[in-house]
Amino acid sequence: MAEITQLQRDGLYELTDSAKAQLADSKYYNEDLAPSTMAERTWNTYHISMLWVGMAICIPSIMMASGGVALGLPVWASVLNVILGNAIILVPIQLNSHAGTKYGIPFPIFSRLTFGMRGAHIPSISRAVTACGWNMVQSMVGGGALTMIIKALVPAFNDQPVGIQFLFFLIFMALCAWITATGSKAIRIFESFSSPVLIILIVLLLVWSVVLANGAGFSFGQVFSSDLSAGGLTETYQYVFAFLVVLTGNIAFWATMALNIPDFSRWAKNQKTQFRGQMYGMVPAMAFCAIVGAFMAQATFLALDEAIFDPVGVLGHLGVGTGAVVLTVVVGIGVIFATMTTNIAANIVAPANGFSNLAPGKIGYKAGVLIACIVSIVAYGIPFYFVGGAFIGFMFNFLNTYGAFLAPLASIFILDYYFIKKKNIDIISLYQANSRYWYKSGFNTHAIIAWVAGAILPTILGLIPAISATVGEPALVSQIGGLAVFAWINANAYLFSFFVAFLVYWKIAPREGVHILSDEQEKAITQEVAATA
Repeated sequence: MAEITQLQRDGLYELTDSAKAQLADSKYYNEDLAPSTMAERTWNTYHISMLWVGMAICIPSIMMASGGVALGLPVWASVLNVILGNAIILVPIQLNSHAGTKYGIPFPIFSRLTFGMRGAHIPSISRAVTACGWNMVQSMVGGGALTMIIKALVPAFNDQPVGIQFLFFLIFMALCAWITATGSKAIRIFESFSSPVLIILIVLLLVWSVVLANGAGFSFGQVFSSDLSAGGLTETYQYVFAFLVVLTGNIAFWATMALNIPDFSRWAKNQKTQFRGQMYGMVPAMAFCAIVGAFMAQATFLALDEAIFDPVGVLGHLGVGTGAVVLTVVVGIGVIFATMTTNIAANIVAPANGFSNLAPGKIGYKAGVLIACIVSIVAYGIPFYFVGGAFIGFMFNFLNTYGAFLAPLASIFILDYYFIKKKNIDIISLYQANSRYWYKSGFNTHAIIAWVAGAILPTILGLIPAISATVGEPALVSQIGGLAVFAWINANAYLFSFFVAFLVYWKIAPREGVHILSDEQEKAITQEVAATA
């Protein structure tokens, strides 16, 4: 008779006390990576919605739509692009959330199910490294906002060396790390408090843009429907190419969360809560950011003959005096809150768990937070190539390339969990060596082959100058001859990689074996407990 190792109530699972005792000495287990208990799953729809609102309202989100205007898309097309892109990426996010809520497992443990106990390092560290890059970028933005506030309040700081920016970069990252290390409850409280404040601030940015446009003689409708876009596209294929490139950028923007969403869905009360919370919080918040960002870019282009893509650029048009100082401080605080809510949830939690998974017996969650920040600090300075004046390169080449790298992972997780494993998981085996998820020497080679097959071509294409240059200048597509077809693949990198990996894994993944937990086997190791009232 099989041993009972997991409990099930209302569709939620957790380990039995005896199973936890068996894992106490396992090198693949620690308390931070352990499944959340049913009692710990306290996040309701509001908490999850505010998590997404907090992550969505940030400088890069606003720049996604304004970047479409920069490339030449009309405001309405840029906004539609953001909504469509986020609706598409919400599908894998929702699908990969299910296991986190059902079994209470974080992303690195979910990765073991598909890639093996050792192979799980491939997706978890890929996600962690990407997050560290974003942590660096966001900390530069947040540190820049701190610098901006100090210089506005203490003019003498304007004469300080450039190194002062690095100091505030460190201070901002330290604040984010402190909140993150405190745990899921602190993150929940911070996101729930900060998100309503961000909504107010982004509404004020929209009001400023409307007032600016009206002062120049343009109504809201005229700005929104204006064809006087900043990029100057003239040919239909240019518009199509630009739309697809920006769409891929918008899809890839949350490609990271499509992987590690179990890190948060594991705290949800039930499936309905996590599903509704994400649906209510993500797409509407990104859509509103798109409206504000695209409208701001077009309004400033029409009124000032200069399209402003970064909200911080608004400060240059606030004038001087006490009023300007007050507004600078308000904007700076808004940028800090917006950046912190995004950075904590999206860019530190995932690498903390990923680094902890490298050696669970030696590296805990808090140590993972520290390692994530150290990696981000070491990489300080790299994003200067991607942001600022090279924004188009950042948005399209950077997002599209890493999106192509991560998309196959999301695809493989979905196929394996829903179609191969049939949503049945032997939880204790996710924390044991030589268990049913050991595969071959700790690696599921079928999943690795599918990942490489999906990622290799678009990733290489994104590194070829002649092809990557077309994302910023669509007209170049007609000038690169036979490479044009590869430019179009690059413009659709996320979806291309996603479906190639899906098809390859569907073809080669074994449907039988010890790694498959049948319904009968699942019932044999699971004890159902009384449902809650």
